[in-house]
Amino acid sequence: MSAATSGSLAERAWIPSSNPWLIAIAVMLGTFMEVLDTSITNVAIPHIAGSMAITPDDATWVLTSYLISNAVVLTATGWFSRTFGRKRFLLTCIIVFALGSLFCGLAPNFPILIISLLIQGAGGGALQPSAQAILLESFPPEKRGQAMAMYTFGVIFAPVIGPTLGGWLTDSYSWRWVFYINIPVAICAFLMIEAFVEDPPYLRSSKKGKLDAVGFILLASWIAGLQIMLDKGQEVDWFGAVWMRWLAIFSIICFLAFVAWELTDGNPLVDLKVLANRNFFSATVMITLIGAVLYGTTALLPLYLQTVMNYPALQSGLAVSPRGLGSIIGILLAGQLINVIDNRFMMVTAVLALALSSFYLSGIDLEIAEFTVTIPIIINGFATSLLFIPLTTNAVGTLRSEQIGNATSIYNLMRNIGGAVGISISTTLLVRISQQWQTTLVNRVTPTSAAFRSRLHTLQGVLQAHGPVTTASQQALGMIYNGVQQQASVLSYVDVFRFLGILCLLCLPLVLLIKPVKRAGKVAVH
Repeated sequence: MSAATSGSLAERAWIPSSNPWLIAIAVMLGTFMEVLDTSITNVAIPHIAGSMAITPDDATWVLTSYLISNAVVLTATGWFSRTFGRKRFLLTCIIVFALGSLFCGLAPNFPILIISLLIQGAGGGALQPSAQAILLESFPPEKRGQAMAMYTFGVIFAPVIGPTLGGWLTDSYSWRWVFYINIPVAICAFLMIEAFVEDPPYLRSSKKGKLDAVGFILLASWIAGLQIMLDKGQEVDWFGAVWMRWLAIFSIICFLAFVAWELTDGNPLVDLKVLANRNFFSATVMITLIGAVLYGTTALLPLYLQTVMNYPALQSGLAVSPRGLGSIIGILLAGQLINVIDNRFMMVTAVLALALSSFYLSGIDLEIAEFTVTIPIIINGFATSLLFIPLTTNAVGTLRSEQIGNATSIYNLMRNIGGAVGISISTTLLVRISQQWQTTLVNRVTPTSAAFRSRLHTLQGVLQAHGPVTTASQQALGMIYNGVQQQASVLSYVDVFRFLGILCLLCLPLVLLIKPVKRAGKVAVH
């Protein structure tokens, strides 16, 4: 028997002393808390801005500061887990997250709030990759798909109830309660993890290395630069601003230096060599693209319903809430099929369904009913669950156990970066395309146009019957121009949703690069 085979059998021989499903619930609580907090905070930003007398643009630092510290710790989770032990590190992060949440709720001013969010983000960074690594190691390979189904349910259910819960807490009590609510969840997660989770043998026996300080500084620098660019790019006309160009150069230099350093350092903060694994590399590129599509859609649809269709916030939230129903159906189906069929068939089906939902949304107009949005939203939720479970399982399916923690950190980082890029690109395209459509439509509204003259005379007649004749003409022209702006906005949403659908289809070739993972007790030899 080869050494590789013996190592694989040794990995399979270890099983945790607690029931794996209790472990799954314990780590899912932490992930649920972190994802829920992000979606709840989005709703509270306008209230935070009003309470602390800051502008809406300044309020975006509420998310930016959290995401920067979150991304840095997320990427370095593998090193911290190897050095301090995953369980100990995870418990520490839950404590830090809870304390950060408490400080956020008590913050007397904006600078203190930003510092508290940096603390909270640092605590939340490890929760998702650590949960995935623990789940994948606690369950045998043939049951990992079912474990990921449970994990996916927590990740998807949190943003479904987050906006509604956040709105209720903010309206009924105060924006500070969107942070306080994390504390009881953190206590439950801490107690369950302490009781049921344990480190596998390879982590207990791993060598303790010193912190890769250079890698850590370079990592924090390029992530911070990228996040600030994505948040402020549209506001300052992207590279039209000198400081944005310098920030882009700085971020690129730091990123390239980070890659070079990590590939050559003897004790890297992030082991980038895991990307040489074909399955993991393909799945990571794929999750980046999918993240852009999902986050872009999530950002655009409520915006369309509230700004173009004039839906109240609650009605807008209810319109997109059926996504949870589709997600549950996808989770149940994926959990049953994960060990039965080639996972690539599920991934192809999910990608096509996700693209279909985007193309379906590109058929919106000013007269759509709420039910029209419901169908693509359900398809979107179904496709997301059906894709995430086999994609994550196959991403790490050909890796050794000691590589999984580091791999899940990279995987989650790239999903988040893809989401941030997707939101930024989608909102930028929305503004630019709307301007182009407005120019095109205005050029068609001329005195020589019979349709324009007919519409103008009709509006003038109506306005003259209800107001001064002297202002009727100006009011009629204003109403026509508002209609042009509204139609240009609708057409821009149509184009962006089509773009997201095409972006989704680019994932199909990546599925073909993913090798099927052996199932049902068969041990893959590395």
